[in-house]
Amino acid sequence: MLYSNLNNENLKIGVFDSGIGGLTVLAELKKKLPEEEFVYLGDTARVPYGTRSPETVIRYARSCTNFLINKGIKLLIIACNTASSYALDTIKGEIQIPVIGVVEPGAKAVIKKTKNKRVGIIGTEGTINSQSYEKVIKNIAKDINIFTMACPLFVPLVEEGWTEGEIPSMVARKYLTPIIEEGIDTLLLGCTHYPLLKRTIQVTFSEVYIEIVDSAEETAREVVNLLQSCKLMRKDIKIIEEKRIKYFVTDAPEKFKKIGNRFLKENIEHVEWIDIPIML
Repeated sequence: MLYSNLNNENLKIGVFDSGIGGLTVLAELKKKLPEEEFVYLGDTARVPYGTRSPETVIRYARSCTNFLINKGIKLLIIACNTASSYALDTIKGEIQIPVIGVVEPGAKAVIKKTKNKRVGIIGTEGTINSQSYEKVIKNIAKDINIFTMACPLFVPLVEEGWTEGEIPSMVARKYLTPIIEEGIDTLLLGCTHYPLLKRTIQVTFSEVYIEIVDSAEETAREVVNLLQSCKLMRKDIKIIEEKRIKYFVTDAPEKFKKIGNRFLKENIEHVEWIDIPIML
């Protein structure tokens, strides 16, 4: 699955996620890179990745990567915390374009922002069990105390559109109280769905000040830096806005459009259903 068309700044940027959550990363990328074009793949037929084994997630990630490579891309973004946790190193070793996940940018931001060196990390069961954030953080700053919590109900709440009100607030309080009580001053949203609950978390715990780190936003910043350092920033080509992003899903395109509109705060006009084989 090697790719040789390097150093072509006018190619698209490929983004994949297990489903819809990666659209929070795409939204940040659109704001920070207005001259770029994107191909987004949501592996909605096999969502969620968060409950899968590492071996299965790696196979799924290879399939998504292969599809995007064949579309002609200059950079790959794994906009899924679970896939970034389990498959990033594998994918980096198999293709010859830059690859970035969402774990390292978020981890680095937490290290910079914490004052008391007590941080909380929330995510899916797969991300939390992988200890991927802890590994990155401890490799850079061994003196930081880390408190983690899997929040499996957050994803369905977001996808149902229940991001504000009594129910998400109750769920947030149930999940986050134990790590808030540990005295954290920084909280990392280690799932790309969770930025839609940022306001609810802030309101629910308004009695304490906690810096909330959005891994989607931090990833977009890292992508800008990577494109600049690799001299891959797009130039000299006029973008037709309607064709700027191509969306592909492996199941339920209408559902993707409906929920995706909330993530992007704009209408997704066309989503193409595709079938991709599982790579071994």
